[in-house]
Amino acid sequence: MRLSIEHRTRYRFTTPQARIVQLLRMTPENTYDQTVAAWHIEIDCDARMTNHRDGFGNHTTMLYCEGPLEDIELTVTGEVVTSSSGGVLHGSHETLPPAVFQRTTPTTSADAAVEAFARDLAGDAGRAALTRLNAAIGKRFPLDAARPTPGLTVAEAFARTALTARDMAQLFVAGARCVGAPARYVSGYCDLAGDHRPTPHGWAEAWIAGAGWIGFDPMLGTLADQHHVRVAVALDAIGAAPIAGSRLGEGVEALDVDVTVQAEG
Repeated sequence: MRLSIEHRTRYRFTTPQARIVQLLRMTPENTYDQTVAAWHIEIDCDARMTNHRDGFGNHTTMLYCEGPLEDIELTVTGEVVTSSSGGVLHGSHETLPPAVFQRTTPTTSADAAVEAFARDLAGDAGRAALTRLNAAIGKRFPLDAARPTPGLTVAEAFARTALTARDMAQLFVAGARCVGAPARYVSGYCDLAGDHRPTPHGWAEAWIAGAGWIGFDPMLGTLADQHHVRVAVALDAIGAAPIAGSRLGEGVEALDVDVTVQAEG
């Protein structure tokens, strides 16, 4: 399957900014199951970009823009060819052992309610158990199509009546860790998440003995497969965020994000 992606991010500032520095996790990498046919990052102002890798092995780009800047627009376009793998990840760039992904973070720390939910559904770290957990999250929570609330914890999310794809993925990550499975958050793109969305997509991966890393998408209640383009992984959504950074200047900013993903067969 060939997936075409366009991801536009625009910042507007009430006061011109002297300098903007951003860390971009917006470039997918080749694995045995996805091939990047074309990928471009463009910025509508004078800027310097340098490429690196972070501690999780993600491809990163440092973006430096000098002001004065009243607004900036960042556009990512590309095409990725994917194949079916039954959810199993093959040929990814791994820098850390799976046990690292048993660590919790402030946003993925499970409270008693989340832990009871996970243990009741899963009970162990096997594939069948985690498949039940994945399906149950999607059935319990209708999709909230709005932009995710920054810093929302899994305990806070579990108390809501509807969740974003990001929050469902973080809930799966927390639940999988409760039953002993290393798990991580994945940011990327998915054509089944809707051809037109206000944010990139998010799902999870869990390490299963004898199988390796397997992608679970609780929003869809399925495994992450050829409809998904994997970009970055981390302990939680914050660590895998497509854009993180700082600005030098007064005033407030307004953010508009627009993502389109289309399958070409």
